[in-house]
Amino acid sequence: MRHRSLLTCLTGLAVLLAAGCGGSGTPEAAAPSSPPPSAALPPEPAPSPTRAEPPKPKLRPLPKKLPTGLVRTTGTAKVALTFDDGPDPAWTPKVLDRLKAAKVHATFCVVGSQVRKHPALLQRIVREGHQLCNHSWNHDMDLGRRPVPEIRADLVRTSREIRRAVPDAKVPFYRQPGGRWTTEVVQVAKQLDMRSLHWTVDPQDWAKPPAATIEKRVKRSARPGSVVLLHDGGGDRAATLAACANLIADLKRDHGVARLT
Repeated sequence: MRHRSLLTCLTGLAVLLAAGCGGSGTPEAAAPSSPPPSAALPPEPAPSPTRAEPPKPKLRPLPKKLPTGLVRTTGTAKVALTFDDGPDPAWTPKVLDRLKAAKVHATFCVVGSQVRKHPALLQRIVREGHQLCNHSWNHDMDLGRRPVPEIRADLVRTSREIRRAVPDAKVPFYRQPGGRWTTEVVQVAKQLDMRSLHWTVDPQDWAKPPAATIEKRVKRSARPGSVVLLHDGGGDRAATLAACANLIADLKRDHGVARLT
């Protein structure tokens, strides 16, 4: 009897313990599983479509012959010296020294970005009586083939930089880099009160031939009224400088040297 009572008590105690631990005795709902880490972040935006760059305007073809309206002679029996692509701190002062020693004047076709770097050299060019010519902002050989608004902006920017260095500077000429003229660039220059300056004698000193070759080519090609193309910038101009003394002396003797008018 005592064993049965003890068994009954133990059975009741087990039931109470089960009820206390299990609550109502019904199985608990399964705890929701933890969301993946990315579920707590806002959704990534859909990638935006790549914006295509607008196509650049096609360059106009170069004309098969030079357009009309170019200045190619001095209009007198004398010849004119022109120097392109400066001002350059290494070569322009030395060219100016040669011109001063020979007592002649020249036309300097200056690049706007070079003027910005070396305004004092431009001031010396003007101070010593030489003439100025706009030669584009950065020697863009394809400038004449670009849209007219781009041509105008380039020429205006260059002339503005020239006048920043020398406020009252006269810029009566424009020269297209490489001589790659188009009707459009000639017209824009004219609208900006600049005449388009070409040449008749090109010794190709830009290719750096020996000084004797430069002298020979100029002497052989020069005629009354010639416009001679030389360079004081755009690279090593040691050969051009070396040629200048004899070259200028020969031109003075045979034709005379004068500023463009």
